[in-house]
Amino acid sequence: MNISGSDNGDSMKRIAVLIPVILGVLIILFILDLLAGSVNIPIEAFFKMLTGGEVKETWLNIFWDWRLPKAITAVFAGGALALAGLLMQTFFRNPLADPYILGISSGASLGVALVMLSAGAMGAGAIFATFGFIGDLSISVAAIIGSFAVLALILAISSKIQSNITILILGIMVSYISSALVTILLQFSDESSMHSYTAWTFGSFSGVTWGQIPIMTCLLLFGFILSICSVKSLNALLLGEQYAESLGMNYRRTRTIIITNTALMAGVVTAFCGPIGFLGIAVPHLCRALFVTADHRILVPACIIVGGIISLCTDIISHLPGTDIVLPLNAITALFGAPVVIWVIVRGTKFGRGVTT
Repeated sequence: MNISGSDNGDSMKRIAVLIPVILGVLIILFILDLLAGSVNIPIEAFFKMLTGGEVKETWLNIFWDWRLPKAITAVFAGGALALAGLLMQTFFRNPLADPYILGISSGASLGVALVMLSAGAMGAGAIFATFGFIGDLSISVAAIIGSFAVLALILAISSKIQSNITILILGIMVSYISSALVTILLQFSDESSMHSYTAWTFGSFSGVTWGQIPIMTCLLLFGFILSICSVKSLNALLLGEQYAESLGMNYRRTRTIIITNTALMAGVVTAFCGPIGFLGIAVPHLCRALFVTADHRILVPACIIVGGIISLCTDIISHLPGTDIVLPLNAITALFGAPVVIWVIVRGTKFGRGVTT
């Protein structure tokens, strides 16, 4: 299989044209996300803010304290989810795999539920408060603990299991168990806690503060770099486990790196933004179709950029510019992602499916 396309010359020309184009689109959407919303900021005011000119105090506060951290979060979160989805689709050789397939999101949701839903009934929230984790930070800490607890379980069992399908089923079962525990907690929680938890499950890029951004971006950048360093192993996995091992690849170590990296990126995004669906499953297929390749040397950076583009689009749409209405982010990502999944199932091609020869 030629993973870099049928014609290397045409492929390189396509890449040379598309990379600058999608980078330009990313920059344009980033600026648009800063300017559009319930209060629209004129483009002239945007340039004045960048050059230190005088503008309305309200615009300054909205721009620096609200929209800029939101846009940065959208770019990093979208890129991380898309990249995590690419890793899972390659690892499991399944075009419908996503970053949450190992139960990472469910583990994070259970951690958040323990803080939000049991705080009033059992005082669990006070545990985090005693360590100084309060408010939004306690939610992020709980989500990270929950996601990495699931990761530890998956890694412990996968060390004794060879089959990827068994690991996949294990992740699904962990998701069911976590969801069942969350449902039980919901049954015993008060109405206010239920409302807060439900709002968290809608997903949002708006809850990350300037104090949290360095933590989130550093962790996700580490995941990006680890993925870039793994492109040779990922390309080898496209040809099968036995072939990859015949090339000298340490399969167990590669599997541990892929699972850990996916859990890191998906867990961090879920911790800071809530469980955001469909970006991880849809964006890798868009990148394969756009670049007409299954080569991870191209797909890894492409997923980071296109993931950022799609997340900025969904964020702009969810805030309905010019109105005070904010739609659930997960509803917008589902409206985008579900048609892509349907397209993959009904009309997937060699590169559209991305994992078949």
